[in-house]
Amino acid sequence: MTLVKYRNDFNDYVPANFSSLLDNFFNERFNVAGSTRSFLPKVDIAETETGFEVSLAAPGMKKEDFNIEVNDNFLTISGERKFVNEDKGKNYHSVETQYGTFSKSFKLPKSVNAEKIEAKYEAGILNLFVPKDEKKKLKNTITVK
Repeated sequence: MTLVKYRNDFNDYVPANFSSLLDNFFNERFNVAGSTRSFLPKVDIAETETGFEVSLAAPGMKKEDFNIEVNDNFLTISGERKFVNEDKGKNYHSVETQYGTFSKSFKLPKSVNAEKIEAKYEAGILNLFVPKDEKKKLKNTITVK
């Protein structure tokens, strides 16, 4: 038997009440670029034998736009994607790309070496490698006497 995680993306778009519907409509449709908007980029996390791989999708950003911190066993990735309207003659009818600030935090297991985290940004994906610390492995074998 296979367990399949059910994901209903439709619930992400259905507001809880009519007030939320209006708030979402006006905030998403008429919020002009340059305001204090926020968004949440999608993240994939995979575990290997040697560590954890975190991939954050943030196309259109530069590596300088990211801030990565480790504090109290929490890894926080934050940044800002700015809307740049260099051509003043454009009249946008629709802007579906998300702009603004974001911040995502992840609780790190005690078995990682936070001092050796590596980050690399290429092709719109921020890749982090969080290595496991061999000294802090949680596996402990107990001999029965």
